[in-house]
Amino acid sequence: MGNERMLAAKYDALRTVLNERTRRLWAGTEAVAFGRGGIAAVMRVTGLSRNTVVRGIREMAQRSPLDPARVRAPGGGRKAKAVLAPGLAGALERLVEPVSRGDPDSPLRWTCKSTRKLAGELREQGYRISHTLAAQLLHESGYSLQGNRKVREGSRHPDRNAQFEHINARVRRQMRQGEPAISVDTKKKELVGDFKNGGQEWQPQGQPEEVRVHDFLDKTLGKAIPYGVYDLGRNVGWVSVGVTSDTASFAVATIRRWWRRMGRQAYPGARSLLITADSGASNGARVRLWKWELQRFADQTGLVIHVCHLPPGTSKWNKIEHRLFSFIAQNWRGRPLLSHATIVNLIAATRTEAGLTVRCELDRHTYPRDVKITDEQMAQIRLQPDSFHGEWNYTIRPRGK
Repeated sequence: MGNERMLAAKYDALRTVLNERTRRLWAGTEAVAFGRGGIAAVMRVTGLSRNTVVRGIREMAQRSPLDPARVRAPGGGRKAKAVLAPGLAGALERLVEPVSRGDPDSPLRWTCKSTRKLAGELREQGYRISHTLAAQLLHESGYSLQGNRKVREGSRHPDRNAQFEHINARVRRQMRQGEPAISVDTKKKELVGDFKNGGQEWQPQGQPEEVRVHDFLDKTLGKAIPYGVYDLGRNVGWVSVGVTSDTASFAVATIRRWWRRMGRQAYPGARSLLITADSGASNGARVRLWKWELQRFADQTGLVIHVCHLPPGTSKWNKIEHRLFSFIAQNWRGRPLLSHATIVNLIAATRTEAGLTVRCELDRHTYPRDVKITDEQMAQIRLQPDSFHGEWNYTIRPRGK
């Protein structure tokens, strides 16, 4: 009995540092040293099976012991599921990539391919597999969870870079002459009310601001349509918040407001205005109403209007996007846009360390959709296309001058 107590004390001291192999070898050594009844004594003290102790004795007696770096002999342990079930890995890969593998009949072609759904489909095919094993096999095959990546910009126009260079040259020349140059665009439309707004702001712990679960338009509060004008030379912005529709009439009305409230004072001797804009939406290069309204604006102000459109598919490079709109989004992140007044105040409060300031007003005018400009009206516009891509670059002069 005393020998077994001593054996137990040894095991208690070593058990935390022994791995499967060293535990087996230790048990075999102690069983031999114990003498008669040693195997039974080691089994009682350690809880190991007889086969494990006997195997330890056998390995200690071998002339060519197991490589010290291994725990088991080659081929030991339970076989991998992929080995026991030939074809499992291939079946799993066919489910994951039905499109690239050309398998239009895949049962998961149009569903979210979660590991639980993959495992369920494989079980229906006769394989014994859990969702955790499915994830393991996917990782071993080089798969990982990935989101979509925005890299495709649509067709790339062969003169895209040349148009950017043309715009940059025109803006520099306009500013050298002391004339105004602006970037214009519509910011994302916003629902007005206690709706979730992306981002976070500091609040007392455990007291987040409560908002609606569903983002359905509140017909009483309506929506907000911010249209912006960014002065490229002065780092100053103007935003009109519309309440009806994003039309060319609203876009030019915003430019008109900017000119009357800010631009005319900043450029008292201006004779021309350069506008850089996207090629689509309300200020698109093919929008007749846009050019008609610009002609009216030129007639009212006496300004010669130069327009340069960004190439199609490059709206994210518009200066107003990352010099004005991005800072507005940062300023109101995490705050519900409860009313039009809230939106106007948040936009007007936008500031940056680089000196950006913004003025904002609410525009409650109604701008009807689907206003048609006839061929006769288009013929009245004093539009002069530039020699380089006249569909993107053109000048509108005041009538009567």
